[in-house]
Amino acid sequence: MENIAVIGAGTMGNGIAHVFAQHGFNVQLIDISEDSLKRGMSAIQNNLDRMVAKGVLKTENVQQTLSRIKTTTDLIQGVRHAELVVEAATEDISLKKKIFRELDAHCPPDAILATNTSSISITEIGAATNRGSQVIGMHFMNPVPVMKLVEVIRGYNTSDAVTQKILELSVILGKTPTEVNDYPGFIANRILMPMINESIESLYCGVAGVQEIDTVMKLGMGHPMGPLQLADFIGLDVCLSILEVLYNGFKNPKYAPCPLLVKMVMAGKLGVKSGEGFYDYSQSRKAEKIAAQFS
Repeated sequence: MENIAVIGAGTMGNGIAHVFAQHGFNVQLIDISEDSLKRGMSAIQNNLDRMVAKGVLKTENVQQTLSRIKTTTDLIQGVRHAELVVEAATEDISLKKKIFRELDAHCPPDAILATNTSSISITEIGAATNRGSQVIGMHFMNPVPVMKLVEVIRGYNTSDAVTQKILELSVILGKTPTEVNDYPGFIANRILMPMINESIESLYCGVAGVQEIDTVMKLGMGHPMGPLQLADFIGLDVCLSILEVLYNGFKNPKYAPCPLLVKMVMAGKLGVKSGEGFYDYSQSRKAEKIAAQFS
């Protein structure tokens, strides 16, 4: 396998393209927006420079990596030689199905179609194609160049051969793959999102403040960042979307999103990307200042 296509040049997509190119693969980075592609390539450049500054990458490897990535807004041209496509578009089942129908129509017949979805059914996405045995979940963690885990999710129809190939490929990328089956939220978000939701519920009910909740989980449980800071980092809209997938998938009230989370998303308080969530990021992207409504 040499030729990889990545759909979506956002945070996850550009990170996935970065990792594949850094490990010697030819990458077509595809997005509907030229501006998104430019921002994606700029992010890759910045991440590579950061790796050089930290001494984990040699300077000469930066240009080698960048030279392996081509960008395009033409999906059909971008995937025509792809042996693997990794879709990293917005967490919207209708959009993903539309993309996978297009991929099925225009990719080589033996190409593997992977999705970086963090919660949506692989089986349902695969059913939008005529190659369900070749559709699989490849859930990278953010930031992709740093985080070691890849959740490899096999749908109901995913073949053993395709699953094994993706597990082996993940190792080549320097990642640690973990195979899981296709249920809402898989493993990572089935466990993580209820913890984040319960943290928001605790804040909502007045059990403790933002800083206190995060401090308990960092110092008491050894987490690198508190759950409310993590929610801001992920994006509160993304957290809400995943919780809705869990709630709709299991029909269990324990997965129901906290009303405070719903209101914050409605108000556009999405965390780091909007400048405010549980913390105020107007002056710094670090969680150093509690948002005014919680201080």
